[in-house]
Amino acid sequence: MRNDVEVEIMSIGIFDSGIGGITVLHDALKLIPNADYLYYADTDNVPYGTKSKKEVRQFMLDAAAFLIEKPVAALVVACNTATSAAIDDLRRLYSIPIIGMEPAVKPAVKHNGSKRILVTATPLALKEEKLKNLILKFDNAHMVDLLPLPGLVHFAEDFVFGEETVLPYLHEQLRNYDLDKYGTVVLGCTHYLYYKRIFNKLLPSHIHIIDGNAGTVRNLKRTIEEIGLAFSGTGKITFYASGREVTDPETRARYLGFISAFDEISKGFFEDRGISEETGLAL
Repeated sequence: MRNDVEVEIMSIGIFDSGIGGITVLHDALKLIPNADYLYYADTDNVPYGTKSKKEVRQFMLDAAAFLIEKPVAALVVACNTATSAAIDDLRRLYSIPIIGMEPAVKPAVKHNGSKRILVTATPLALKEEKLKNLILKFDNAHMVDLLPLPGLVHFAEDFVFGEETVLPYLHEQLRNYDLDKYGTVVLGCTHYLYYKRIFNKLLPSHIHIIDGNAGTVRNLKRTIEEIGLAFSGTGKITFYASGREVTDPETRARYLGFISAFDEISKGFFEDRGISEETGLAL
């Protein structure tokens, strides 16, 4: 029998190297609006994707220890790179639910048909055994190709979102790929989601563009329901920059602005594709 636990103080912690995980926070606020959230951006050490696994592991352990002491009732590692580097270590250390992220290879393979799949992520995430094992498990036909896009993380952290800068970068990175052979592009880094509409403009219309955000947040909701957590919050968000609470009104407003901006990006992406954001069906 399940005993619901009313959580009066504890929040849900969400951690990323920078602003990418705000896209996950955006989705969590919609699906679990009655929780409060602590968002930790490791701004002192971003980007993770070009660093060593040892470095990223330590950054992640430090951030998790900080958030769990607050305390939090569950922790989301809203970073594919950090998940691949140390999620198993975190789960051995702590008993609370710890939800990681991985590139959406499984749904890409399941729904792709006969065309190839291009998985984009950071250089470190693409090198890790976790992703290799995921591909080995689901890609029986050997249809998955890998493409690192570290420049998009730098753009996002520098607040560069304009097509005049991002489109030429993506054109250059994709120039050796025959896109007519591809049916799906996987955005395997949360920073990349800020550029969904630019990907949509660049890629042929037959290519599906998918990411792991929705699946991660559904997993979070399912997990906290299974263990009987019942939050009584209001969606309050406290932001931290590498352990320092963000109290400066301008910086806090910028973080909140990313939530609103991503809402518009998501709506625009579905409109560009001619499908309903709610149902995924054609409008």
